[in-house]
Amino acid sequence: MPRLTKIYTKTGDDGTTALGGGQRVSKDDLRVQAYGTVDELNAQIGVVLAHGVSPRLAEALPAIQNELFHLGSDLCFLEEDKQKYAIPQIEARHIEKLQDLIDELNEIVGPLKNFILPGGAPGAASLHIARTVCRRAEREVVTLSRTESVGAYVMPYLNRLSDALFVMARYENHQRDVPEPTWDSHA
Repeated sequence: MPRLTKIYTKTGDDGTTALGGGQRVSKDDLRVQAYGTVDELNAQIGVVLAHGVSPRLAEALPAIQNELFHLGSDLCFLEEDKQKYAIPQIEARHIEKLQDLIDELNEIVGPLKNFILPGGAPGAASLHIARTVCRRAEREVVTLSRTESVGAYVMPYLNRLSDALFVMARYENHQRDVPEPTWDSHA
């Protein structure tokens, strides 16, 4: 477990940062951008929780935040360094847990009958923002994966998480008795 005794180090003043294995890279490196967006997603989920959401989501979201730290760890280390360091990583079980949550919540909200607009209750609207940040993280990981190896479960996890965040937004509106804003294709 890292112990931070000093918050600033000044080593990044030149526009570089260290990956988990110690390699110095530019702060706009594709890998740094990807795990930075995962961090942004985690912060957005913190905003969702601060709004106050239904008990089921308040139970599920902190676990997802913890998994996002695993994902950040997974991305912050080069694949060849993961053998040297015992780091938490995203595993198949994390994806299965998301799928179970999606199935559980989807059973309650029912099938989607129309495209919905982001919005509704404050927690649902914030979940939609989290979903779009998650999709951006997924796109950045796809771009990174074209030039460097990433963990086998990173992309599937982000893909499943964005689906889960969508269903959670629907669930939050359902629990709050707030109608889902629907797309009017004739507007």
